[in-house]
Amino acid sequence: MSSENNVIINDVEFFSDQRGEITHSNNSSLEKISRFYFIEHKSTEVVRAWQGHPVEKKMFVAVTGEFLLAWVKIDNFSNPSLNLQAEYIKLSPEKNKCVSIPAGYANGLKAIKKDSKILVFSEFLVNQSMEEKIRFPKHYWFNWGKY
Repeated sequence: MSSENNVIINDVEFFSDQRGEITHSNNSSLEKISRFYFIEHKSTEVVRAWQGHPVEKKMFVAVTGEFLLAWVKIDNFSNPSLNLQAEYIKLSPEKNKCVSIPAGYANGLKAIKKDSKILVFSEFLVNQSMEEKIRFPKHYWFNWGKY
């Protein structure tokens, strides 16, 4: 699977000994990451979707609670088909993954548990990201109400 064109899902693993614990995703590359930020959802009713990124890559790791993360490959950013098929994963610290969503996709997320927090790594600085981000209505491509 090419990291340039496909979503990559890597394990987040834990190591523990008498000194403490290490949580890591040694197979996830942060090579082009410019910044990181946390998103916290106090409510399970909030849907943060869809943010399309023609050029920027994003990575997601759940910190607390549980999130539903969905993504869809956009066929045309000016006029996307409404028949595109979104994929999704549930993320939590207990059975966590690091999800890398490459350029050319839109992503969205929703907390499944109250007070959930997710860590996002971004390839662009905030101004660059805002300039290339394209928003789409949350009801496109996925039924958020099922979760």
